[in-house]
Amino acid sequence: MQAPHLWFFSVDKVTNLRITNSEALPAPIELCESIPRTPEQNSFVRQSREDLHRLIKGEDRRLLAVVGPCSIHDLASCREYADHFAKLAGELKDRLLLVMRVYFEKPRTTVGWKGLIMDPKLNGTCDIPEGLRIARQFLGEVLDMGIPTATELLDPITPQYIADSLCWSAIGARTSESQTHRQMASGLSMPVGFKNATAGDLKAAVNGIIAATKSQTFLGITEDGRASAVTTGGNPDCQLILRGGTNGPNYQAEHVQAAEDALRSANAPVSIMVDCSHANSEKDPSRQPIVLDHVLAQVKNGADSIHAVMVESHLNGGAQAFPRPLDELEYGVSITDGCIDWSSTEACLRRAADVIDKARFS
Repeated sequence: MQAPHLWFFSVDKVTNLRITNSEALPAPIELCESIPRTPEQNSFVRQSREDLHRLIKGEDRRLLAVVGPCSIHDLASCREYADHFAKLAGELKDRLLLVMRVYFEKPRTTVGWKGLIMDPKLNGTCDIPEGLRIARQFLGEVLDMGIPTATELLDPITPQYIADSLCWSAIGARTSESQTHRQMASGLSMPVGFKNATAGDLKAAVNGIIAATKSQTFLGITEDGRASAVTTGGNPDCQLILRGGTNGPNYQAEHVQAAEDALRSANAPVSIMVDCSHANSEKDPSRQPIVLDHVLAQVKNGADSIHAVMVESHLNGGAQAFPRPLDELEYGVSITDGCIDWSSTEACLRRAADVIDKARFS
């Protein structure tokens, strides 16, 4: 009698052929419970999100300014930066709502350092569990200083580990067209900005906003790390971020008007942020103050749809090449996009506060 064919014992492996390693992450609830948010932190996050909601709806006449390092790579310099930031934010709070960039994930056009969550040791070892712990811990430190937090959410799993520590988030130019990110945005508990595509067109971002404001069902994970089908109620607090593109900058009045028209035509929330960096500054960080001044002139002339600006800023200006030996890194200098230094940042924001005071509070 012929033996039965034992197909289920087949040695012909057809899956995971190119996976060289797979390390289990802690369940989100485990990390969140090991580094908990205090009642005071939760209250601050909730209040900051409410302030941002009112600003996006035009009920709060202040200007939102999302400002800070292009990426977090050295905690010591970013703590020093946050200390300066907290003092200025308190001084200007009646006219500006300052939110600090605390960016842990970086999109790459090809390859490169993907941010502190993905490679916290900056050496290619990609210790993601440690990166998540560092990110959650540092966000708590920033919240304790009374600073609202902002980040770009790149991986759809990341929010389960840090979303309770975020007041505002961005969907980047490379991911605004992604269905995965639009669905994720629809379920986020904080306001979200969608950047125009890298080419400069607005359609992907506007469509992303429409999708994010609607109910969505998609694949996700639960707090205990299990795969799940997630259904959302939609996120009403969405903004369009103008960051320029390959065709040039898009911060001038005609571009802002085109963005406003596109949002109105789509029956989407009319709330515009101008990113003073990236293609709008033509990748020259020293031009960011010039872009900001153009935007402020529009606000002065009554551009009520401009609710926010973004500036990339660090302790010291410019950027340094990376990768390189860690002991050769300059303190307080970006290893991703170039930034303006703190003194320039402070001068910019003080000018912005003066303009807002005269344009919207006089």
